[in-house]
Amino acid sequence: MSKDLHHAMPQPIDDFDGWLAAFSQPTVALELASLVLCVLLAWAGVRGLRQTVGRDERSIWFGRKDIDGVLFPLLLLCLGFGARALLERHISIAVLNLAVPVLLALVAIRTGVKVLQIAFSQARWVRVLEQTISWLAWLAMVLWVSGLLPALLNALDQISWKVGNSQLSVRNIIEGLLTASVVLILTLWLSAGIEARLLRSATGGELSLRKALSNATRALLLFVGLMVALSAVGIDLTALSVLGGALGVGIGFGLQKVAASYVSGFVILTERNLRIGDYVRVENFEGVITEINARYTVVRAQTGRESIVPNEMLISSRVENLSLADAVVAQTTQVQVGSDSDAALVIDLIKGAAAEQERVLKAPGPSALLSQFSADGLEFTLVYWINDLQNGQGNLRSEVNLAILRALRAHGIAIAPSARAVPLPATAHPPI
Repeated sequence: MSKDLHHAMPQPIDDFDGWLAAFSQPTVALELASLVLCVLLAWAGVRGLRQTVGRDERSIWFGRKDIDGVLFPLLLLCLGFGARALLERHISIAVLNLAVPVLLALVAIRTGVKVLQIAFSQARWVRVLEQTISWLAWLAMVLWVSGLLPALLNALDQISWKVGNSQLSVRNIIEGLLTASVVLILTLWLSAGIEARLLRSATGGELSLRKALSNATRALLLFVGLMVALSAVGIDLTALSVLGGALGVGIGFGLQKVAASYVSGFVILTERNLRIGDYVRVENFEGVITEINARYTVVRAQTGRESIVPNEMLISSRVENLSLADAVVAQTTQVQVGSDSDAALVIDLIKGAAAEQERVLKAPGPSALLSQFSADGLEFTLVYWINDLQNGQGNLRSEVNLAILRALRAHGIAIAPSARAVPLPATAHPPI
C-alpha cells in the first residue's frame, strides 16, 4: 500500500486510553461541527439532484426518501474524507477517524440492500440476506476501528492447505468471496438499470419484446459476473468444461421439456403473436396475459386465479388470442319466444336491450336475427360487441339477458316454455 493511500485510510483506534484522550480534546467540537455541516451539505445535494432528475421510489441512488438511497451516504463519505484532509493539517483528528469507517460500512450496506431489493423484489430470502450484509459490514467496521482486523487476517492467513498446485487459506477464501459478492452486486445493479430503462414507457407487444431483451441482458451479465467471481475466488474456469458437457447431456435427456419451454419462450417473444395484455384461451382456461417469462407465461382469469402455462404448450397446442388483431370481440346470446309473437318487435326489443348497456359498442351496434323455427316457438340470436374483455363477460351477458326479459314482459311477449338463453363464447369474428 502506498504512503498516500495509507494516509487516506481511517486509522484504527487500538489504544483505549489514547481513544479517550483524543475524544477529550477541545477540537472535538470543531470536528462534530464539520461532520454536521457535511451531513447538511450531503442532504442538500441529494435533494437538489432528486428534484432535477425526478422522483423515483425504485431508484437505487435515491430510494424512497432523500437519505434512503446509496447517494446520500456515498456523498457524505466523500465530504467526510475532504473534511478530514483539511482539518488534520491543523488539529488532531478523532471523530472523523471514527466517522469514515462507519460511513464506509453504511455505503456497503445501502448498496447491497438496495440492489437486492430492486433485483429480487418478490424473493422471501432477500430479507435474510439483507440482515446478513448489515451484520457483516458492521462487524468488519468494528474490527477495523478497534485495530483487530489486521491481526485477525494474519491469523486466518496461517490456516492454509494445498489444493492441487495452489495454496489456499481461509483469508484467501474470504477475500475471494467478498470480491465475488461485490462483482455480483455491481452486475445486478447494472442489469437493474438496463431493465428499468428498457421497460420505461413500454406497452403491449413492445413491452414483451423489451422484457425479452431485459431478461437476456440480465442472464448475460450474471453469467459474466459469475465467471469473474469464480475467477476471483481462485477456481480454475477450465474445469467448468466438464460441467458444461454434463449439463449438455442432462438437457438432451432429462430436461427436454424445460429446454423446449425456454426455446418456445424465445420464439413467443420474438414473433410477438402473444403479448402482455392479450386476452387468450388456453385449453379451458381464459384470461389476460400478465407476464411472459423465459420458461412460462402467466395468464390471469377474471376471477383472480392465475395459470402458469409452460411456453412449450403455447407453441404446440391451440391457443385462441381474442385480442391479437382487434380488441373488439362479440358476445352472443339466444332467446326463444312464442310462435305467435311479433318477430319484428322482438328483434327491436332485444337490440334495444343490448344497446342500453354502456359497455356495448355503438359501432358496430347490436344485431339480432330470427335464427330458426321450432315446435316450441321462435328462436332469436342477439350479437353485440365489446372491447373490454378484462372487465368480464358473464356480468355483461347477465345484464343484457335481464334487460331482454324486462322488455319482453313489458310488451306482453312470453318466453317459450322450453326457451333457453345459450351463451356462446366471445369471438373476434362472430358469424352474423
